[in-house]
Formats: sequence, C-alpha cells, structure tokens
Amino acid sequence: MNTQDLPANILDPNCPSRVIFQRIGDKWASLVIQVLGEGPVRFSELRKMVSVVTPKVLTQTLRALERDGLITRTVHAQVPPRVDYELTAMGESLLQPLSLLREWAESHVPTILEARDAYDDAQDEALLGSPSWAGRTGLPRG
Repeated sequence: MNTQDLPANILDPNCPSRVIFQRIGDKWASLVIQVLGEGPVRFSELRKMVSVVTPKVLTQTLRALERDGLITRTVHAQVPPRVDYELTAMGESLLQPLSLLREWAESHVPTILEARDAYDDAQDEALLGSPSWAGRTGLPRG
C-alpha cells in the first residue's frame, strides 16, 4: 500500500502531514506567507517586512517553502539579477487560516500576558515561599 493512500493523521509521528504542520507553524514561514499574501516581493523587501530574521534563516525558510510548493521563486534576467518570491495557489490557500490565527493571537495578547505574569508570580512565590519570618515566629502564614 502506498503511503499516499493512507489517511492523514497529524498525531501519528510517521505521518508526512506532521512535517507539513511543523513547517507552517514555524514562526518565520507563517510570517513570510502572510507578507507574500500582498503579492510578489524581493528578498531584501521581504527581510525588511519580516524583521529580525537573518539572511541565512530567511533563505532556508524560502527554500523549504518553495520545496513544499507553497511559493515560487522567479529570477529576472537583468543586471543586477532580481529575484521575486510569490505564493502559489496552495500557498494562497493558507492565508485565511493564518489570518484567523493572527487575529486570535493579536486579540489575546493582553490576556496571555496577564496569564504569564500570574504564572511567573506563582512560580516565584513557590520558590521563595512565604516570608521567612512568618514560619519562624509561629505567626500564621498568608
């Protein structure tokens, strides 16, 4: 039986869909796809728009997305050479789901930051315990 005939199951560590899911979930890949949703972009423009990504990592991300059929790379015969990247039809099909995730993330920033602060405070309190004098004096804690 061919593996293409098997049902996809992202929870199966041997399923190719898991690798694809990891690629899409990569922070740089999802940002690149969203930037390219506006149309073809040159490497230098893409790097500015994504911000803080190194040229090496951006190149690796673009190659992986091209290999997966999500983007195309077009080299224009001119001096200096110009290279444009753009989404394929399959890449464009990711824009809506990524847009929903982006909206969710952006709208939940305050709540998540509050949860992080509360978690960190609880961890700090657990590590430090109650004030040392409370336990030694026999006074009630809290």
